[in-house]
Amino acid sequence: MVKKRRRFSLFDILNTVFMVALAFVFLYPFWQTLVISFSTPEYASSLGVKLFPPSVTLDSYKSVFKTGSIWVGYANTLLRTVTGTVLTVLVTYCAGYAISRKNLPFKRAITFFITVTMFFSGGLIASFLTIKSYGLVGSRLALILPMMTSAWNIIITRNYIAGLPDELEEAALVDGANPLKIVFQVMFPLSMPIVAVLALWTAVGHWNAWFDAMIYCSGESKIVLQLVLRRLLIDSQAETSSLQSTVAATTPESIKDATIIVAILPIVCVYPFLQKHFTKGVTLGAVKG
Repeated sequence: MVKKRRRFSLFDILNTVFMVALAFVFLYPFWQTLVISFSTPEYASSLGVKLFPPSVTLDSYKSVFKTGSIWVGYANTLLRTVTGTVLTVLVTYCAGYAISRKNLPFKRAITFFITVTMFFSGGLIASFLTIKSYGLVGSRLALILPMMTSAWNIIITRNYIAGLPDELEEAALVDGANPLKIVFQVMFPLSMPIVAVLALWTAVGHWNAWFDAMIYCSGESKIVLQLVLRRLLIDSQAETSSLQSTVAATTPESIKDATIIVAILPIVCVYPFLQKHFTKGVTLGAVKG
């Protein structure tokens, strides 16, 4: 049997052209940043569209990695991201599981109070006074504890868990499993799509955060990577000058772009491993009531 060739309509052609153009608009700034970070000073300083560097050099990356603040920022950000992500996923999953149970007392009231927090916030001053009252100013816990819970994350986790068959929990109870085993050995493995969503959202949030670190944590020993990046991009000509002095064949632009690539590379590398679960978790966790 001969298959008929699919005929592309005008809409298909226009839609393809539009999506290619849209992809170019989103990807080109990242590609140009990558190209400039590997470029010579002459090419990095030139105007125009930059698609490929005429010659590749690693001098900008050598300059970045010779700076002590980069390594300190990397270590602090990695510690914050890993610790914050693990705690947030654990707390959010337990909260979502609890309010997804049909026999939970005052379930509607609890869900209502959680939902209300999505629309109201005390603001920066209230947050700072709360952190200060607990004696967490200057502590890394001030960067982790406030982000451990999110009403939105709890709601989508509840929706996902509520969609799992009740028979699985009943079968585990018949086999003699206690509540902890049911949560972490039966339900948790089945919830990996929503766990991947929570982990990715939380990790990206912690990795990109800098404002709370600037407010609550002072000193070079607790600086995060994004503050180093901010210093290079906005505040510090002195920092850029000191970086330039370490390797002559660099420019401020190439050093800034190399720092951007260094900062975003870990998240870019992690996402492909979570993409399958991420897509499934978002679609399933967001549609159930």
